[in-house]
Amino acid sequence: MAYKISEKCISCGACASACPMTCISQGSEKYVIDESICISCGTCAGVCPVDAPAPSED
Repeated sequence: MAYKISEKCISCGACASACPMTCISQGSEKYVIDESICISCGTCAGVCPVDAPAPSED
C-alpha cells in the first residue's frame, strides 16, 4: 500500500530528501508521492516533523 501525504504537510522537504525511491516531489500546495513508484517503506513518515505521510486508504 503506497503512502500519501496529507494536508498537514508544511513543505519542508524532509520526506523527499529521505525517500530511497525518489518518488516524492513538490506539488502546488504540498509534497506529493508518485504512488506507482512508492514501495511503502515508511521512510518518509519516519522523518516528517508533522506526521503528514501515511499509508494510503485507497
